[in-house]
Amino acid sequence: MATAMFTNPKFSPSINGSSFRNPQAHFLFHSINPKKPISQSCLSILKTSLKPQRRITQIVCSQIPDSFPATAQRPEYIPNRISDPNYVRIFDTTLRDGEQSPGASLTSKEKVDIARQLSKLGVDIIEAGFPAASKDDFKAVKQIAMEVGNAVDKDGYVPVICGLSRCNEKDIRTAWEAVKYAKRPRIHTFIATSPIHLEYKLRKSKEQVIEIARSMVKFARSLGCEDVEFSPEDAGRSDREFLYQILGEVIKAGATTLNIPDTVGYTAPTEFGQLIADIKSNTPGIENVIISTHCQNDLGLSTANTIEVFHYLFCSTWGTCRLRQVEVTVNGIGERAGNAALEEVVMALKCRGEQVFGGLHTGINIKHISMTSKMVEEYTGLHVQPHKAIVGANAFAHESGIHQDGMLKHKGTYEIISPEDIGFERSNEAGIVLGNLGVLYFTCVMLFVYAQKHNLILQPAPWHSGRHALRQRLGELGYELQDEQLENIFWRFKAIAEQKKRVTDADLRALVSDEVFQPEVVWKLLDLQVTCGTLGLSTATVKLVNADGMEHVACSVGTGPVDSAYKAVDLIVKEPVTLLEYSMNAVTEGIDAIATTRVLIRAENGHTSTHALTGESVQRTFSGIGAGMDVVVSSVKAYIGAVNKMLGFKERSTTLSQISVTEERTRVSA
Repeated sequence: MATAMFTNPKFSPSINGSSFRNPQAHFLFHSINPKKPISQSCLSILKTSLKPQRRITQIVCSQIPDSFPATAQRPEYIPNRISDPNYVRIFDTTLRDGEQSPGASLTSKEKVDIARQLSKLGVDIIEAGFPAASKDDFKAVKQIAMEVGNAVDKDGYVPVICGLSRCNEKDIRTAWEAVKYAKRPRIHTFIATSPIHLEYKLRKSKEQVIEIARSMVKFARSLGCEDVEFSPEDAGRSDREFLYQILGEVIKAGATTLNIPDTVGYTAPTEFGQLIADIKSNTPGIENVIISTHCQNDLGLSTANTIEVFHYLFCSTWGTCRLRQVEVTVNGIGERAGNAALEEVVMALKCRGEQVFGGLHTGINIKHISMTSKMVEEYTGLHVQPHKAIVGANAFAHESGIHQDGMLKHKGTYEIISPEDIGFERSNEAGIVLGNLGVLYFTCVMLFVYAQKHNLILQPAPWHSGRHALRQRLGELGYELQDEQLENIFWRFKAIAEQKKRVTDADLRALVSDEVFQPEVVWKLLDLQVTCGTLGLSTATVKLVNADGMEHVACSVGTGPVDSAYKAVDLIVKEPVTLLEYSMNAVTEGIDAIATTRVLIRAENGHTSTHALTGESVQRTFSGIGAGMDVVVSSVKAYIGAVNKMLGFKERSTTLSQISVTEERTRVSA
């Protein structure tokens, strides 16, 4: 009996001692008559037909080359000191400052998912949010503290969970109530110190600001928080003598980390490096705390400013510095032009730490950088620019003929980082496919002919073997999926494989994004039919199903197929929204490429939250993504995803409000 089994694309089968590599499938042959060997001519035909096209070696996330040493051991966590003089703490504020990017509102589930990924990445501190901003933000920070903040790995690592607060008792108490459930909680409080902020925003004197800062740090410590970080907002434009004074006072009050922010990205690298040097030299008690930096990117200098401080650390005469923390975000997202990018700062230290920065290192597991970047990109809806350092689509692409020639001879000629170092796969490496039906079809024909000629029985492999191969490939790409998620992706994969000659890894990533990186389902698209063209109005009929399983159908006309479909969705959902942004990209080249769509909406009735820096109420926006070979279907999925995110936020806000009212009534009754 002969068995044909389609499994791992990398498997190299053996047939009667002869082996050949087939990136599509492998086959196990068993003759009914064991004395009758399988024809060598058939083997020759099979080898020829299955000979793979010339390609570069496949790169997978699990492979880490010898170009970088393994991550050094992480020192024991003590809030105000680090035993290893070369260790740099990574403070990630993607979930707080990053979420302040327009359109980057995240649901509680998405925040927890990103926090788990940041823990897998190995960041030392996760600033989980601004708990006083809204009840939903408070709930998300608390959930992260309880789940991620207590997930201790086998090496004893667990991230610090931090909550931001302004310098007032209400904010600080709220932050503590959210983060206190973590094994290592931290409160990060701040107040502005620059002349322009003192005069126009705070309208307070320097003496008043010093007293507020001192008393609020002391209040945070009185709550039982032993890890308090203080930031003088807009330090880059603040008076130096005033900075020395206020920082000295908060150290006396119990601050364990002093964060020096260039809030508006105003300083140049040499200026910022000198600022840190001056603070170190002139602030009383500075030897008892950790110095941190937070650099905004308004002039495109955030990473340069952050790295410059390390340069000062070893290349100037001001002695040993206690700068041991940098505040960064994944993909550099954040307020206005963003922040210093985690991946840039970490890889700068990884590449040049030994040669330039005296052996400085972090505890980041760099093979998870690409996956973390992708998750943040998909959840926030903020696309990474193609030429973005480290994680951009073109970061490891080579167009120039001279560069290509050098790469073919030795990759080190034009690459200082290998994509596999960060779990990244080259954009032109997508030739390893799971759905190349042409090769599979021809191979099956050859097997059938051979089986009939030699009186063999050809039995297909179990159906689940395809799922196994898909699960394994997705695992290599960094995705860990539940059985239900895998099942949904598998059937969508099969449908696409029947339409496309080649299903690439980029296609698989798009399918995962569309299936996994989605908000909790309130409405789901079942069917869509559109009519459009130059002969009349575009019409769309949409069938949606709600969380209770009830189907709803609506029809509408519009200026085009997408407009009419969106209007039909609005008729069913009955939640007025404003479409702020709409964009579409092809995942791969070719007319049969999968389209990914991103939309940004705002509810007309307005969901608001408090801005961390200004204290103003701002209207929340909600993004959605969709993927599909039909551009209209992709567009509708993205729109429904954004609506689901908005409705989920509205439902949670209502529930939390009801809980607060109930608790208040209980207190009054008591």
